[in-house]
Amino acid sequence: MEFCPKCGSVIIVSDKKAVCAKCGHKPKGLVKIQSSERLEKGSSVAVINEKQLNTYPKVQIKCPSCKHGEAYFWTLQTRSSDESETKFYKCTKCEYTWRVYR
Repeated sequence: MEFCPKCGSVIIVSDKKAVCAKCGHKPKGLVKIQSSERLEKGSSVAVINEKQLNTYPKVQIKCPSCKHGEAYFWTLQTRSSDESETKFYKCTKCEYTWRVYR
């Protein structure tokens, strides 16, 4: 990553052209940014769907949409810190998401 010598902002590179994102300064010379990926012959890439990555705990609660009896849950602080957290649920069957304020 390169930074502008005038304002310190990030230099954006596209099609081998470089320009400062903030002030528009164009640096002299070529910007050398490279990326590459190599797969060894015979190796494979694992494809994991989103459901396999879910690590939320499950609880027994009735879904308001499909009436299924199991859902994932998590909590977030959505209001000021002196108020309780908001609990979110996501149905394991239809994936409907709802929240409960306590």
